[in-house]
Amino acid sequence: MVSALKADPAKTAEIARSISNWPKSSPAYFGDVQKRISNFVGTGQLGIFAKGYWGHPAMKLPAEVNLLGVTHYIEALEWQKEIVKVHTIFGGKNPHPNYLVGGVPCSVNIDEANAINAERLAYVSRLLEEAYSFVNQVYFPDLLAVASFYKDWGAVGGGLSNYLVYGDLPTNGFHDVSRFKFPRGAILNRDLSQVHEIDGKDPLQVQESIPHSWYTYSNGDSAARHPWEGETTLNYTGPKPPYEQLNVEGKYSWLKTPRWKGNPMEVGPLARMLVAYASGREEIKEIVDATLRKLDLPLTALFSTLGRTAARGLETVLVSRWAKEFFGDLVSNIKNGDSRTFNQHFWEPSTWPVEAKGVGLSEAPRGALAHWIVIKDKQIANYQLVVPSTWNASPRDGKGLRSAYEAALLGTPVADPEKPLEVLRTIHSFDPCLACAVHLYDEKGRTLNRVSIG
Repeated sequence: MVSALKADPAKTAEIARSISNWPKSSPAYFGDVQKRISNFVGTGQLGIFAKGYWGHPAMKLPAEVNLLGVTHYIEALEWQKEIVKVHTIFGGKNPHPNYLVGGVPCSVNIDEANAINAERLAYVSRLLEEAYSFVNQVYFPDLLAVASFYKDWGAVGGGLSNYLVYGDLPTNGFHDVSRFKFPRGAILNRDLSQVHEIDGKDPLQVQESIPHSWYTYSNGDSAARHPWEGETTLNYTGPKPPYEQLNVEGKYSWLKTPRWKGNPMEVGPLARMLVAYASGREEIKEIVDATLRKLDLPLTALFSTLGRTAARGLETVLVSRWAKEFFGDLVSNIKNGDSRTFNQHFWEPSTWPVEAKGVGLSEAPRGALAHWIVIKDKQIANYQLVVPSTWNASPRDGKGLRSAYEAALLGTPVADPEKPLEVLRTIHSFDPCLACAVHLYDEKGRTLNRVSIG
């Protein structure tokens, strides 16, 4: 970021105009942003930028490209405040929407002031158009420009050879998996000629083990369990923090270790792009191939830190396109008189089974997400989640096989062990969220809260 202060705003404007037609690309505009950065740096209070390892040899961007990146980062923060309004309109609030009970927070009624009406729909339409423009004229061109300086990272950070996708964005109902925008499937050993089928109900497919996790199972810690049989009993046996190093031969993580048919799997944008590519989805194959041609990189470069980061950008382009498509379908349905927001049949208690097992498979931004539930006497007897960061960040399994994070770091070049920027670069390519993957209790081991119904 501080490198941007050395940039020539005129050269930055020239670079900006060469990669897109974004209107905010004049020398004066970049000069004004540069002054804002100078004032910010001058305070000496850099906040989240204070530990940036500035001047590290692994940073290759010239000052002008850094100024372009910082400028667009600031713009992205402003744009983010706008695009989340779509989430708020349909979900009631952000980031945790009210989708679970009732479908949406209010009805769809073109003429009702307190409903999702014509005015709000027009507002959403404008926000989606702005999103499409920002993604295609700022975010993705920037990503390609930066990637051109780091093409050597197309051979670093690949890690695992296995990829798992539950699939999502249905176009013909949740049961027609073949019509998902992101297809469901698994790839093993980077073999794009075969996509394996996924069945969340199969007890031999998804299992969680805890040989290196601070939990205990009633039948022994060496056994693996399908989530329907899952247990979450905390048992911390590690050192008292703070500590400099963990004993990875013993238990060293608050994450369980999920496996698909015994295989460690990477989940997330790269997995989605690869499964879709291997499934023959032409829209996705087209954008992936075009990006590789532009960067003059082979298909194998996808299996890397660079490929993982690029995949997030690629799917953002696709989602910005599909969002307009889905919204168009919604408006068409409303014009045809269909303003339903949920299936009323499933909210009738008389239809609920006394005992049942179920699983919901979906894709979160960070990857494959599934919830498993066991119902007995019409009450929840067991509820287990395996979230994306659990797949990617989990510790080794009983066979010593590493999960995605650990595997991706093998062979990573590190110029300065005291400033491991290269390690952060690969971990950041997964967009980690450990808070989603762990369970919480206080420092004395007490249960914070327990909910009992009935």
